[in-house]
Amino acid sequence: MLKIKQFYDEGLAQASYAVLSEGKIAVIDPGRDPKPYLDYAREHRAAIVAVIETHTHADFISAHLELHKKTGATIYISRKAEAEYPHTGFDSGDELALGAVKLKAFNSPGHSLDSIIVLVVDGDGRQHSVFTGDTLFVGDVGRPDLRETEGKGETKPEFLAKQMYRSIREVIRELDRDVLVYPSHGAGSLCARNISNERTSTIGRELEHNYALQEMSEQAFVEKLLADQPHMPRYFSRGIVLNKTGAPDFEESISQVQRLTAEEPLEPGVVIVDSRDQLKFKNRHIKGAINLMDGPKFETWLGSIIGPEEPFYLIADSAEMLDRLISKAAKIGYESNIKGAVVNQSPGEEHDMFLILEHFKAAPQNYTVVDVRNEAEVRQGKIFDHAIPIPLHQLRERAGEVPVDKPVVVHCGAGYRSAAAFSIMETALKNTRVYDLGEAIKDYM
Repeated sequence: MLKIKQFYDEGLAQASYAVLSEGKIAVIDPGRDPKPYLDYAREHRAAIVAVIETHTHADFISAHLELHKKTGATIYISRKAEAEYPHTGFDSGDELALGAVKLKAFNSPGHSLDSIIVLVVDGDGRQHSVFTGDTLFVGDVGRPDLRETEGKGETKPEFLAKQMYRSIREVIRELDRDVLVYPSHGAGSLCARNISNERTSTIGRELEHNYALQEMSEQAFVEKLLADQPHMPRYFSRGIVLNKTGAPDFEESISQVQRLTAEEPLEPGVVIVDSRDQLKFKNRHIKGAINLMDGPKFETWLGSIIGPEEPFYLIADSAEMLDRLISKAAKIGYESNIKGAVVNQSPGEEHDMFLILEHFKAAPQNYTVVDVRNEAEVRQGKIFDHAIPIPLHQLRERAGEVPVDKPVVVHCGAGYRSAAAFSIMETALKNTRVYDLGEAIKDYM
């Protein structure tokens, strides 16, 4: 009997899996916290005997090494990954017996050089399902432009895009049409441009509906794949390094984050991330703090705004929220960046930074408007013709481009990003009034 369990992390739009057959489990692309997989094994009275990495991940930290230490499971990954932890190479031609089924590896470079897919073959020799990692998603394929910082010719986006073209045609399209597709990401992931909301598919469905699987020349494919990809968060470089060596154990690592009382002084010059609601922040906050609210994309924006080697203080409304956000930071390897974590409901000084909406609506030209949506959103159309587009993830470095002869109003598409942008601009433009249009942007859309 074969069971496949999907574990889905909404914050990172990341899917991992447990494959269970005859009391043995293979975990595929686990997230940072090993507990869900250990609990699943305990629930089914099964043993985790294998942990398979479809590639060296950039966008999240994997628990492969911790699961190996806790269970004795063998870690399988492509030899091309040059992994620095104990592992067994898993490439085309290699297979793993798991109870009544076999797991077969196929190299599928494109998203990265070390990418593989893992095909499940049942006891009758039929192709049952495939774990496609970041090679094939529902409606898209993995972006090829996340490895350029490694400085190798074989990690250039154009080279990897051509590799993806071949992998799709020589590996993915050769699978049976009824094979179930289990990808490593869903909608909202930054590992591709336009992933579907559906979390599973079939090869046949992707052959019919996925643009990347259609007939086209290599050049046309490369141009389509490289166009309009989302931004690459700063933390991705940290993710690759940590996953190549193996991350520290999750619980032990987050327990080492220093907890401070609200009365303890914070070291000057260290970035402060204030996760409280934007209204509370605007009423009262520590000068220079960045308002990055607790929410479904906290970890992504934390790793987009704060550098991978940059220390920061973390402020939350409650101990429960603080624990949650430390765990979220750990998912991208940022728990070690936290210089101190503080529960403080009303830090800093009182402020009065609220926009009088009637004044803005009457004469928006009297304000310098900064649009912090991403480049693809802006290309679809500006909301204010005179707005200066600077994506949020670039704002700390580019705030000096904003004219200061008028009050400044920042906006995004819903209000979350503009709250962070307001706090960044307020610090950067010290002698200029800065306002956040917030959710009022919906009146213009």
